[in-house]
Amino acid sequence: MRKAACFAPFGLLLICCQPANGQLVTTPSGICRPYTERTQEVGCWILANDAVGELTGTETFWHLDAFPTREAAEAAKTKRSSIVDALGKTWLLTIGDATWQASGGDHVTTIGPLPITPGTYAAQYMEAIFTPGMTAPEHTHSGPEAWYTVAGETCLETPAGTQIGRAGGPPVIIPGGPPMHLTATGTEVRRALVLILHDANKPPTTLHHGWAPKGLCKG
Repeated sequence: MRKAACFAPFGLLLICCQPANGQLVTTPSGICRPYTERTQEVGCWILANDAVGELTGTETFWHLDAFPTREAAEAAKTKRSSIVDALGKTWLLTIGDATWQASGGDHVTTIGPLPITPGTYAAQYMEAIFTPGMTAPEHTHSGPEAWYTVAGETCLETPAGTQIGRAGGPPVIIPGGPPMHLTATGTEVRRALVLILHDANKPPTTLHHGWAPKGLCKG
């Protein structure tokens, strides 16, 4: 049986992934765990949920920089940065304006603009590794979500249509609020870094039961 982990914002919510045939599966322990308790590769593993603070204006950006060591990343860290180890690299992940630059490291990409409303935010980062055909049930986020995909392909359906995230393609950016349904498509294992830039006073993710996808994403 194909196994899957879950979206679980540090105990606030459980969203299990499932294969496209609709049979619900979870991790062997039956619950989703943060990366420190990781028992398998496949799943969506929470790496950090760090305060970003007050953001003004209507947009911001996600900067991804790779460093040779955590110590080197620490030297470049700002109050809006997180340091995570994922997908074989040490990352400095920073929320900032379009022109922000890390002091050192290798700049991988900048994703944005991320649509926001003025408020207090936190950044939840996850490493997502999905086998083809895995899905996540309908849910919403209390702020924008974005993916950086290094392998594989994922289709996201919302009431506005679909977006495809794949390595080398345009980044997927979803504003906070709309319901969504995710499917790992194609033939290759999806490997991605995921950001939910959420309202610090609300859960990052909430299950949504009032909308049904049209099946526009085929696993």
